[in-house]
Amino acid sequence: MKHYVSDADFVRKYVISMLLKRLVVNVNKINIMIVGVGGQGTLLASRILGSVALKKNYDVKVSEVHGMSQRGGSVVTYVKLGEKVHSPLVEKGEADIILAFEQLEALRWLEYLRDGGRMIINDQKIDPMPVITGKAKYPENIIQKIQSSYGNVLSLNALDIARQCGNIKAVNMVLIGVMARSTQIEKEVWLQSMKEVIPEKFLEVNLKAFEAGYSIFS
Repeated sequence: MKHYVSDADFVRKYVISMLLKRLVVNVNKINIMIVGVGGQGTLLASRILGSVALKKNYDVKVSEVHGMSQRGGSVVTYVKLGEKVHSPLVEKGEADIILAFEQLEALRWLEYLRDGGRMIINDQKIDPMPVITGKAKYPENIIQKIQSSYGNVLSLNALDIARQCGNIKAVNMVLIGVMARSTQIEKEVWLQSMKEVIPEKFLEVNLKAFEAGYSIFS
């Protein structure tokens, strides 16, 4: 039986592939923010980024800032790399890439993205404590609002992709895969860093998730 791709699906895939080309960056000097909530694996993602930077002989500084991580609070990690990095922190308007593990966290840290910067968003929603207790409502149409103000924004359902790879906790590697595709760093460098950083018993599913993110829009 032949599989037919609808015109709408073809157009969507073409638009996304063009957006990925716009996301490609030269990492001679780059400020990256990884934002999410506790338990999403932001720290592991930052460790892989740090390892990749070292393999490419960049100076790199990684700094983690945790909120109420045990209760799903906001967590942000700064990764700065280049020929020489002086400060470990990224100030407002300085982030070249924001890797957002959750919609509300993307909105929360949006002002740190520089003009012309890139944002990759997992479209997952995780209710913060004020929403859980009924004191606030989860904002609507977050991704659409961000995309209306910033051109280089890519969103995807990384949770569903991770589930298909065998473990929903591999969302972080799906997003790392997408980001890796948007850099000029060789794929093998990313894979080698993952093999060195991730415990062997979790490596297979994480490599699968990375490959899914890396190739999803190819």
